[in-house]
Amino acid sequence: MRMTMVGTGYVGLVTGVCFSNTGVDVTCLDVDEPKIAKLKQGVCPIYEPGLTELMRRNAEAGRLHYTTDKESAYRNAEMIFICVGTPTGADGQTNLGFVNGAADDIADALKALGPDQQPKIIVMKSTVPVGTTLAVKERIRQRVGPDIPFAVADNPEFLKEGDAISDFNKPDRVVVGVEEEWVGEVFRDVYDPFVRNGHPIFLMDVLSSEMVKYASNNFLATKISFINEMANLCERYGANINRVREGMCADARIGHQFLYPGLGYGGSCFPKDTTACIVMGQNSGLDMQLSRAVHDVNQRQRDRFFDKILEYFADRGGLDGTKIAFWGLAFKPRTDDIREAPALTLVRKALGHGVECVGYDPVAADNACKEIGPKLKIANSIYEASQGADAVVISTDWDEFKSPDFARLGATMRGRALFDGRNLYRRPDMAKLGFDYISVGRAPVFGSNG
Repeated sequence: MRMTMVGTGYVGLVTGVCFSNTGVDVTCLDVDEPKIAKLKQGVCPIYEPGLTELMRRNAEAGRLHYTTDKESAYRNAEMIFICVGTPTGADGQTNLGFVNGAADDIADALKALGPDQQPKIIVMKSTVPVGTTLAVKERIRQRVGPDIPFAVADNPEFLKEGDAISDFNKPDRVVVGVEEEWVGEVFRDVYDPFVRNGHPIFLMDVLSSEMVKYASNNFLATKISFINEMANLCERYGANINRVREGMCADARIGHQFLYPGLGYGGSCFPKDTTACIVMGQNSGLDMQLSRAVHDVNQRQRDRFFDKILEYFADRGGLDGTKIAFWGLAFKPRTDDIREAPALTLVRKALGHGVECVGYDPVAADNACKEIGPKLKIANSIYEASQGADAVVISTDWDEFKSPDFARLGATMRGRALFDGRNLYRRPDMAKLGFDYISVGRAPVFGSNG
């Protein structure tokens, strides 16, 4: 089997590398020449545990190739996976410019090969509004005419950043939308090495396959917004969201996953896909009330948390001229992705109030600095970031933040305030250690003399 991945972003690169690791001959195509040059040198453009090692191993074995040459990438490929970006515009609509550009390039390649070729399978791997895959089919058909054989399919990805290799190699399920039975059989063959754990391959119609991705992410986003709304209610009534969560999640019908209070969801998927559901509803005349509420709750959660910082410093001379250390800048641990990261929202708000902001993140610091600019200072450790700080904000739950040396931290800081957006610590412990500790869905404790 020979495959081509169109796009070497997060989805295209992980997909291509993992397929090549099973013996498939994979070509990764991109128009970004500097990126392709780095990939050929074995340099991974994203942080994903285990990915660099697999890249280098399969490239050395001759199964994984990188190119900017569209003609060569498409010529011998039996399956072509479209893995390009689908950004959301200011109006909430999905920008399909990269998808349509890839479709046009593929059509030109098919036309050049002529009608006697074996039909290629063009796979939509990018997350696209429902109906896009069939629209791409029609777009290609119009360019190549009635005699050029090809098929289309939709194969949504369910990769968690930080665990993408494991997710691809041991998927909960594989979802494929097809129009023809023989295409489904090809997918069964190529995914067979990944589903020997007994998890299913679901073959369905293309429209349903596209919707599965949106429905899944929208539901997970709903769980996050729900637990955050309950956390806010707990704060009003003096309940402890950690205890509430334990009690409710013991119900087997509810479970534990994605029910952790905090600063809300970020990243490239949940915000974009929730917004896409809202817009798809608008485009079809349907008011997606629940999806809108999920989105609104998530956006307000960051504002509510920053209000706690404002309230704390209101009686201490205000925020202007203070210094705050931000532990964690990525939207979640085990990734360098800062897209829609709650930390950056908080940093921007703090800078707007005249705060000196210093951030530390194990892998995302450079990306955050490029996004925010020089006003965000970067430290090499949590203690360096906290040197002389009036407060620490914990915005990403990296493992190294879970058991710091609190005595050293207290001696390093100027103030004693810890704003924990991830509920990493026990409240009584923080009070005994002399910190003013403000978290999510739990009453604050005050251990300082200030």
